[in-house]
Amino acid sequence: MPAVHTLGAHYLNADTSMFMQLVEGDLFAGFPTLRLAIPHGGGAAPCHWGRFRGLADRLGLPQLSEHVMGNVFFDTRMHHQAGIDLLVRVIDVRNVMFASEMIGAVCGVDPETGHHWDDTKRYIEAADLPDEDRRAILEANALRIYPRLAWHAV
Repeated sequence: MPAVHTLGAHYLNADTSMFMQLVEGDLFAGFPTLRLAIPHGGGAAPCHWGRFRGLADRLGLPQLSEHVMGNVFFDTRMHHQAGIDLLVRVIDVRNVMFASEMIGAVCGVDPETGHHWDDTKRYIEAADLPDEDRRAILEANALRIYPRLAWHAV
């Protein structure tokens, strides 16, 4: 048995650690147009947003909105409504982009809902969001964040 479960701990820890490294670092000063999408809703970052804001303040860094969130985006590869609801409540919708999985970490059907675990679009559709924000998450943000995708758009 591995010391750290790959799908249940490692990936989520890596996503959270990456965010903290971006907070502590100054990557975007040297690469101001670089854009990074952190998967799995940013790991634990949205859940502990106050901690990250407080750490940035304690370290004498600018606010997260100025320091990293102009370049960092969290995707919606989460597997339950409450997680998506927290993500869109805590993180500016401009920093949330749609993602799903075909053969992801949680394959199969949720016995409580009867829906596939990896069907994340339904969580965005059910979130308490204005239509404009929903459209941003499902489509517009990806085209804004990665403008070269626009020529593929139909």
